[in-house]
Amino acid sequence: MEYRKEKDTMGEIDVPADAWWGAQTERSRQNFKIGTEKMPLELIYALAILKKAAAEANFRLGRLDERRRELIVQVCDEILAGELDSHFPLSVWQTGSGTQTNMNLNEVIANRGNYLAGGKLLHPNDHVNMSQSSNDAFPTAMHVAAVLRIEKALLPAIGELAAEFARLEERCRGIIKCGRTHLQDATPIAFSQEISAWRVMLETGSRMIKSSLSGLRELAIGGTAVGTGLNAPAGFAELCAEEISRLTGTKFVSAPNKFYALTSKDALVFAHGGLKALAADLMKIANDIRWLASGPRCGLGEITIPANEPGSSIMPGKVNPTQCEALTMVAVQVMANDVAVGMAASQGNFQLNVFMPVLIYNFLQSVRLLSDSIVSFTRHCVAGIEPNRDKMRGNLYNSLMLVTALSPHIGYEKAAEVAKLAYKNNIPLRDACIELGFLSGEKFDELIKPEDMV
Repeated sequence: MEYRKEKDTMGEIDVPADAWWGAQTERSRQNFKIGTEKMPLELIYALAILKKAAAEANFRLGRLDERRRELIVQVCDEILAGELDSHFPLSVWQTGSGTQTNMNLNEVIANRGNYLAGGKLLHPNDHVNMSQSSNDAFPTAMHVAAVLRIEKALLPAIGELAAEFARLEERCRGIIKCGRTHLQDATPIAFSQEISAWRVMLETGSRMIKSSLSGLRELAIGGTAVGTGLNAPAGFAELCAEEISRLTGTKFVSAPNKFYALTSKDALVFAHGGLKALAADLMKIANDIRWLASGPRCGLGEITIPANEPGSSIMPGKVNPTQCEALTMVAVQVMANDVAVGMAASQGNFQLNVFMPVLIYNFLQSVRLLSDSIVSFTRHCVAGIEPNRDKMRGNLYNSLMLVTALSPHIGYEKAAEVAKLAYKNNIPLRDACIELGFLSGEKFDELIKPEDMV
């Protein structure tokens, strides 16, 4: 591999000749060979949005000339188009402030911009990082990345699944089946009612997550190193937030208290709580569906789901509820990520939190996994669900809990006697009721109508 010399305040270092990054990025690359987890591209793109917005704000405030602004904007657009992805190689496991990733952006923008200009017009600190510190730039990018991925990926995915359940709900109206509590038979329920619970879980989760975004819309930019705004001109923070809003098409504002914005990460904890709540409901939904589809002959078998791939390397013809399994594994990961997010957010010492890379890595992984798995689950499982009407009807009329409708007429204790006799002798409830002399067959038929119990 060929190298070139790059220089920073610590001296010279060899950098791969084809890399746009500079000395500080290379030092981090050499010093933190830890794991395989790289800084998420969603965060890189959010930083590029910030650098673009900062260049515009600095230009409008008379601190940056037009040519340098144009170069910064041009390179940021290349980054946002995904053309420079390979030039952001740094590990998540680096400085807790994200300084090295901020400098990675600054160096790539400066070096690439200088190449485009045919001369050294841009300095990574003096121009690209103008009016900023890593301490306000990195948390700003965290908030921007979180809001954008939730709005552009997760919320649409939730909406798609909720809409699919709404269609299934409508298709299945009129189907009455056995309800279940404690994994035991319970009173009847309409299948559409059971589906409606899944739909409302998603709609409620979506509302919770949307409501959590307000704190993430407040940006730390303008606080610079410790929240005082040293080296940032008056109006920079507001202009930057305004420009980020314009570039992203969603609202961001300058955080009113920069000391809070730099050291507290409670907005991310709160928002991830919404992701965790969604994961909990998705776990329940996926488990319900795989239980209802269990079988094909020795399980509940009340619904069928798409057979997407062979399920066993040894048992011919076996098909498994793999989409449900994938979704439940994602739910487990999100719940685990919530612990990491909360613990990382608690490490705000004095004027700065120094666990930011691991916090945003886990947050964005949760959003990414939830978005992808929900889309997959919707299209490869839920869209193909079919009710097994015969199985549902058989289970319904075999349920002992239909006896609940008799309680108002013969009393709770007598109704319990009917159920126990029917279970003990493996006979229908009707026969047990007649045998005990509580009701005639005609009266039993009049009272036990599952369609009137839902």
